[in-house]
Amino acid sequence: MEKQSSFTSKSWRWYGKVIGGVLLGWSFWFCLLIFLMLWVNPPFTAFTLQENWEELGKERYNLRESWVPDEQLPNHLKLAVIASEDQRFREHWGLDMAAIDKALEERERSGRVRGASTITQQVAKNLFLSPAQTYLRKAVEAGIAILIELFWTKDRILEVYLNIAEFGPGMFGVEKASQFYYGRSASQLTPKQSARMATVLPSPKRIEPEPASDYVVQRSQWILRNMQQLSGIRYLPKPKPDSMDTLKPKPVFLDSVDMKAIQDSLGTYLDSILMEIQLDSVNN
Repeated sequence: MEKQSSFTSKSWRWYGKVIGGVLLGWSFWFCLLIFLMLWVNPPFTAFTLQENWEELGKERYNLRESWVPDEQLPNHLKLAVIASEDQRFREHWGLDMAAIDKALEERERSGRVRGASTITQQVAKNLFLSPAQTYLRKAVEAGIAILIELFWTKDRILEVYLNIAEFGPGMFGVEKASQFYYGRSASQLTPKQSARMATVLPSPKRIEPEPASDYVVQRSQWILRNMQQLSGIRYLPKPKPDSMDTLKPKPVFLDSVDMKAIQDSLGTYLDSILMEIQLDSVNN
């Protein structure tokens, strides 16, 4: 009995070492992959691989074919996405604890559920994960987001996000979407068009920038106002708001937005996972 017990104990230790080695090796190669993607553009993402292309009547395409480098992306397009999705993007480290706090407080006060995912988290989800509404996915997403922030610059994160995000059913990447909806390159999008493109990001399967619904028009106007506040540039000239399409402003990102101190603990983030899952359920 003692020999059998000893053998069993040794076996568990051996299996533990093997599993630990596999996990350590996988972690090393995964970190290396993220590091290399600072320069290497992905040809596909987890979301493009999981897309039902037959149902859409389209063929899967290589994202590199329509990739727009950072220097060719208009500043007002980047600012529109930040204003819409993650206004503290240039301040946080992958997880916006202040936004999570605010979202949790709002849910407790009014029962309204809204997301607090950062642009970095959305990059992590689109690249490597799935839309699965689980605690595990949200936890893994948080870890990957922190790794991305560790290895990439903010500009690289924005570049990847704009080139892999879905802007309409099966319309991955801002260049494909811009050509389809506006017949022009993403580098030529106006502030108004950029705001409408940003409007669809939370729910690209149900919302399209053109033809613009009442919701898209109102939401894009809200985004334009927030772009003005974040950049200090007037995107809504008076008395003719439509004239904004003729403007070619060069917004500058300012660090003047009031920020709440980033919390030391991730406990608040874990509390928000359920809220995110509930929001995903509503959107789907």
